Amino acid sequence: MAMGIRALRSILALLSAIAVSYAAHAGPRARDLGIPFDGSPGPLNAITDVAGVEVGQVTLIEDLADGRKVRTGVTAILPRGKGDLVTPAFAGWFPLNGNGEMTGTAWLEQSGLLDGPVMITNTHSVGVVRDATIAWRVRQGNPDRYGYYWSLPVVAETWDGHLNDINGFHVKPEHAARALDSAAGGPVEEGNVGGGTGMICHEFKCGIGTASRRITIDGRAATVGVLVQANYGSRETLRIAGAPVGQHLNTDRAYQDQQPARNADRDTGSIIIVVATDAPLLPHQLERVAKRAAMGLARMGSYAGDGSGDIFVAFSTANRGALSRGSFPAATFIENGLLDPVFEATVQATEEAIVNAMIAARDMTGAGGHYAKAISHAELMKLLERYGRGGTPK
Repeated sequence: MAMGIRALRSILALLSAIAVSYAAHAGPRARDLGIPFDGSPGPLNAITDVAGVEVGQVTLIEDLADGRKVRTGVTAILPRGKGDLVTPAFAGWFPLNGNGEMTGTAWLEQSGLLDGPVMITNTHSVGVVRDATIAWRVRQGNPDRYGYYWSLPVVAETWDGHLNDINGFHVKPEHAARALDSAAGGPVEEGNVGGGTGMICHEFKCGIGTASRRITIDGRAATVGVLVQANYGSRETLRIAGAPVGQHLNTDRAYQDQQPARNADRDTGSIIIVVATDAPLLPHQLERVAKRAAMGLARMGSYAGDGSGDIFVAFSTANRGALSRGSFPAATFIENGLLDPVFEATVQATEEAIVNAMIAARDMTGAGGHYAKAISHAELMKLLERYGRGGTPK
């Protein structure tokens, strides 16, 4: 009987993994359409190509009886996975434009350490997700490396109030806990999922996107992975693969007829960018890496307007041993003169992650009858071909 139950559980776990994998690849990604990018992606082209990194997401889409529309969620990123919650990671952060929130960064900046997960949700749910993350951490049963149940979680946000009943406070503690419990390696769902469920970028439906790059540093292989929650930008400035596609889509009849997706003439909104790497980097080097995410954002046509919250965090999964023992630990790191491949990979993966978020997103109607139209894959590829940027689908 016990063997039968274990076998059934194994089958259910396998089916669940298959379902997650299918959902994550249910639609084409940017490379599948033939959009060209620089650099060599990892096998999943996702932040989870960095060994140990796990991602979990809870998506909340519901039309309530009173007419309110729920279009929101939570995304969780665990640097070392659920199997190692007590070992921190070296980290750095950078606020390109600070009209947004990322909790826990004061201590991250002073200590150089990321203790626990990075959580992303909507603007008005930061508090509940922060508290729920602390409670989840306590329930795991193990104190930190100093023997305390102590936590200053990193929780970031972008505003989904155009499509979501944001003041209905629909994200609950159990949703944050479920995102953490479900975190896993492997494919990562993109588009209208998790914290990105109700997000819009360049006036198109957007959300969660991810990408990765494989690099070599002085003969040693390394991986850089990026995950974004994109909710920023005006259509006119949008550039994809170097082509000014937004200028053309602004005059396309199909897009002119749609209801404007907020502040059409301004670079407003927000984007959260999380950079992970297995390259051995120190905190001040990771701050430099986080800054390079801004250059990937700029490739998309953003100029980080006054109303935008563009906040980035970068962490390294290396040096686990140095961060888990001893009074005088010894950490390894890359000499500054060898960092260029990491910088370049960060720029490349950030750009592709944002495009993946746009390509994966689907049309959505939400609060107050507002809607956001996803970018047309066919129209986009026609424009890229006009500029000589259309590639062969992969």
